[in-house]
Amino acid sequence: MAMGAQSSRRGRRRMMSEINVVPYIDVTLVLLIIFMVTAPMIVTGSIDLPRVGQSSQQNVAAVEVIIRKDGSHAVRKREQGAEEKQVTRSELVAAVQAMQADASAPVIILAERDVRYDNVVQALNLLQSQGIARVGLAVRQE
Repeated sequence: MAMGAQSSRRGRRRMMSEINVVPYIDVTLVLLIIFMVTAPMIVTGSIDLPRVGQSSQQNVAAVEVIIRKDGSHAVRKREQGAEEKQVTRSELVAAVQAMQADASAPVIILAERDVRYDNVVQALNLLQSQGIARVGLAVRQE
């Protein structure tokens, strides 16, 4: 009986606790080949950007709003030799609308470097809330 118990233990198989990775390697290689074959076939998109001189719109004279660090505001047309008109914040919208030749004319805010950001945002918000849609900020490229 002791012999029979030992022989039955030897005949049993132990569970294998290893993972067979060969199928995973096969799948990976097949995917690699598929991507290598299809990658050159992908067409990259190109964007046709407009060139200078192709614009059909005429340039509309912009209106500049100047904000100085002392809190004063001025308005002028963006033309050579245009004069500045000093205005208060409450007069700003009326002065801009009076200088706009067209309702779609852009308004550019020029602020000195040391002006508080809050003053610029308030002027921007005031102009946009009164229906002036095209308002932008000027920057100096260095």
